[in-house]
Amino acid sequence: MKRLSMVTLVEDYLTMRRQLGFALKVQGHQLLRFGRFADDCGHQGPITLELAVQWARSNAQKPITWATRIEVLRPFVKYRAQFEPATEIPPAQLFGSCRRRLVPHIYSDQEVQLLLTAAAQLPPAGGLRPATYETLFGLLAATGLRISEALHLALQDVDLEAGIITVRETKFRKSRLVPLHPTTTEALQQYAHLRDVKVPIPTVDDFFLSDGGRRMLLDTVQRRFRSLCNQLHWRSRGDHPAPRIQDLRHSFITHCLLRWYRQRINMDKEMLTLSTYVGHAEVTYTYWYVTGVPELMAIATRRFEKFTAGA
Repeated sequence: MKRLSMVTLVEDYLTMRRQLGFALKVQGHQLLRFGRFADDCGHQGPITLELAVQWARSNAQKPITWATRIEVLRPFVKYRAQFEPATEIPPAQLFGSCRRRLVPHIYSDQEVQLLLTAAAQLPPAGGLRPATYETLFGLLAATGLRISEALHLALQDVDLEAGIITVRETKFRKSRLVPLHPTTTEALQQYAHLRDVKVPIPTVDDFFLSDGGRRMLLDTVQRRFRSLCNQLHWRSRGDHPAPRIQDLRHSFITHCLLRWYRQRINMDKEMLTLSTYVGHAEVTYTYWYVTGVPELMAIATRRFEKFTAGA
């Protein structure tokens, strides 16, 4: 009997889990990469610890990446052990914890403006593409939306008269209303007008469209973002190899906290509001930014110095 490929085994596992209600988007991509790696290596038989380690360390320099891959792989390996008792399940925290906090790249206001200017200069001049990327990145910086939330916005989700965005059932399967600053609403209105002129009959009802009136793909947007960062010669000030799109979300939250600290606003009250605004399931997730960003810790240090000096 011919043995099934590892990719097929992964696909069968993902189908079973998704039928139980698990989305497994990121995990699914990772497991399929493992399946292709195993098949490309010509691996036969049960999954071994050696194979798991080889995949975890492939094309990755940091132990936290190895640890994350092992954590993603372990449930699948446990599942396969039911059918192949010789399967070797990688120990938990084989490469340490993958729950370590990596400092994000916090964009300055000047960097955000440079990003939007570079996006507006994309070819073709006067086309929809530069306007789409400029408005998309501007919206992320102004609201802290997740990139997936922005790309999934439908026309009916963006109320330009009321200045409110409806984010529907995204992470944690929750929906929320996101009020916009008037300047953000104005930018979206200008984009919507240009979009309707350039693409009068789109193929989808998404708010953000490509030149051909098609849906914007996450991989394409991420490649474009990296290209702009390289064009601007940016280097990461955080723990990640390069600045990321999701760092715009980190930056939005960080700048809110910095502004409130400087204005001596009651943080406990405002944090709950901010947590709801950005769509966190728990306010503790938002407090993570207080402990993880050097700029905020610098303010805390100065306050403590004043306290110990009796000021």
